[in-house]
Amino acid sequence: MDYETVSAEDFGKSLRGIGLNLLVRDVRATSAFLEDVFDAGIHRLSDDFAIVTFGKDVFQLHSDATYSANPLLGLLPENPPRGAGLEIRLYDTDPDAAVARAVARGAMILQDPSDKPHGLREAYILCDDGYAWVPSRPL
Repeated sequence: MDYETVSAEDFGKSLRGIGLNLLVRDVRATSAFLEDVFDAGIHRLSDDFAIVTFGKDVFQLHSDATYSANPLLGLLPENPPRGAGLEIRLYDTDPDAAVARAVARGAMILQDPSDKPHGLREAYILCDDGYAWVPSRPL
């Protein structure tokens, strides 16, 4: 599928399994963070929307303005962080390299890379919207 030219209707019809849609204050800034820190693919980038690819997975970013008629918008906190309690795990990602790139961008590191008893080396990186991104790789 060509994410740059697919229609909204065809894209919507193609989605399967579990979907992830993040509401963010600034789609362009979050897209740049994901591209710089995790080498994510960014498609159809606008002020209101982006399709994000990570390996074989696809998720979406939407600006708050696109949710004006959605009941979820009223539940968002006025002050960040808004992503508390959500871990977005990016498996097969080098946490040491991701943290180095995140630090260069001035992102908040919640936990430096460390080896965990569940067989992964992982770190916790907080984006400006308060979502916890967890790059992980097997030990």
